[in-house]
Amino acid sequence: MTLYLRDEYATAWKHRDAFMEVQRLEGEVYRELDGRRTLQFTFNRKSYFLKLHRGIGWGEILKNLIQMRLPVVSAKNEWRAVEALHKIDVDTMTVAAFGEQGWNPAKRHSFIITDDLADTTSLEDICAEWPKQPPTYRVKKRLIEKVATMAKRMHGAGINHRDFYICHFLLPNSVDVETQSEFPLHLIDLHRAQMRAQVPARWLLKDLAALYFSVMEIGLSQRDLLRFLYVYSGGDIKRWIQTNRSVWKGLQRKADKLYKRKQRYGDAI
Repeated sequence: MTLYLRDEYATAWKHRDAFMEVQRLEGEVYRELDGRRTLQFTFNRKSYFLKLHRGIGWGEILKNLIQMRLPVVSAKNEWRAVEALHKIDVDTMTVAAFGEQGWNPAKRHSFIITDDLADTTSLEDICAEWPKQPPTYRVKKRLIEKVATMAKRMHGAGINHRDFYICHFLLPNSVDVETQSEFPLHLIDLHRAQMRAQVPARWLLKDLAALYFSVMEIGLSQRDLLRFLYVYSGGDIKRWIQTNRSVWKGLQRKADKLYKRKQRYGDAI
């Protein structure tokens, strides 16, 4: 068993079973599927998010493996990813509690509690207005460079997200990008993230194509895309393309495939 409790939970749940206490938490359910429940709740007048994993069963595990997908069987994956991003100065969530018990991956129980990133807006919602109300040059430039820097650090550290869409970037409402050159931008939804010494080309392509797909309708120019690639490549686009030739060749094709799938099935991508 693994258990981490920040001060407020360590004090409140002292001499109690943390796994039982988590089961008792009540609030607004955001998602419930595949043995995983996402809940927003209030504890000591502060808002948190809980992801509770209760075991997905061997059937679901085998289905994922047959579909060439790595099944998510524990909250440990997200806990490790959050800690890894903090170490490389990529803004993300803050863990308040984490627990895992059980050796059987099909029945393993785990949970992660994070501080609620309240008063934030996703880049998807912010950029949705851009085709009708284009941002200033400075705002667009700073956001593109911020996302590119985060992606560069994340992939450089051997981490790939697997759901790398702009809806998973949260900007605090208090930030004025026009006047602030430095600002936080939080990357969330890390339960599927993978960590290795180096991100394989296949997963690098998946992340970058997902990101590209998610900005296809917000009015970015070729110059904007090159600005992203310039920052992401460390200032040497030509060398990056040569080193990652398979990723570069497949990027447009993969993004187009996601876009066509969205046109056919809506948001279920």
